[in-house]
Amino acid sequence: MLLELWPTSQGGSTLVNMRCSFNGTLLMSVLPPVLVTEFLFGVLGNGLALWIFCFHTRPWKSSTVLFFNLAMADFLLNMSLLFRAIYYISDIQWKFGHALCNICLFMLAMNRSGSTLFLMAIAVDRYMRVVHPHHPINSLSISKAMCGVLAMWLLTISLTVHVFNLKHVNTTRCESFTVDTEMDHNLNWHKFEFIFAFYLPMLVVLYCTFHIIVSLRRRQLAQQAKIKKALWFIVLVAVLFLICYLPSNIAQLLILIQTKQLTSKLPDTEVCSALEDLTVVFFITISLTYLNSVLDPAVYYFSSPTFKNICRKVLHLFQTDTAKSTRRNIRETGSQSLSQL
Repeated sequence: MLLELWPTSQGGSTLVNMRCSFNGTLLMSVLPPVLVTEFLFGVLGNGLALWIFCFHTRPWKSSTVLFFNLAMADFLLNMSLLFRAIYYISDIQWKFGHALCNICLFMLAMNRSGSTLFLMAIAVDRYMRVVHPHHPINSLSISKAMCGVLAMWLLTISLTVHVFNLKHVNTTRCESFTVDTEMDHNLNWHKFEFIFAFYLPMLVVLYCTFHIIVSLRRRQLAQQAKIKKALWFIVLVAVLFLICYLPSNIAQLLILIQTKQLTSKLPDTEVCSALEDLTVVFFITISLTYLNSVLDPAVYYFSSPTFKNICRKVLHLFQTDTAKSTRRNIRETGSQSLSQL
């Protein structure tokens, strides 16, 4: 871990701040295969999902609008991963220019936050349909749902557009997360947004999941095989959400806490080396967040009979008898609320 010096102006005078710069030897060997794999499966899976939503899903419902936009956010995020893989393959040397660096970082930040917000909205949608089935919001028109989605995109963009103003002192580096030995510069909006865009959706997803389970148990529906399977799947989605996003957020919080403690005990020249292992852990765990976007098409496949049948037909696999499945549906109120697009 090296130390970079960069000038800032304050009160008419020029000050020198210190920023940690890692050599990333471990990252160059670990991240490229991970990012390339996520890129390939993410683009194929979410591309197939978008194609099915656009050309084979009729009629659309308000929940379909949410799933479509989640797939769009995931697809755009996955498209940016190839540039990150090339970046690490090239010994952490960015070769595509300053403008494309900022565009790539913005796409990653915007769509990572967008994914968590749309997952939160999907959890709320299922919660309302199961726990409050007669609420007027459940009969929301497609046009109103699209207006709501547009508002979510505008919120996401407003939260992440600051990425274009991030300073890159070293022109060969393309990073949005840095460690500064000056705490005034270490806790910036980008890091706050990264943490906020996870913990708020996490609390909402856990709240909705818990109350869906409680509601179905009270109505004595949870013992039915089909609904029990759907319940296990919602829990699995919540667990995967935590597994993918929680480690990087914990690592980011630990970096902030450790930086504050170390800067008060050690000279600036030793702070970076003391934070190197934790910084490497953060960059590895942040690549795990992209895995959630790769797994989302599996969520569509297993949670929607319509999506599953279309996908099987497209892939020339055995297609289930939908008429037979329809006859098996008993007391579908809870099941449909959990699974249909």
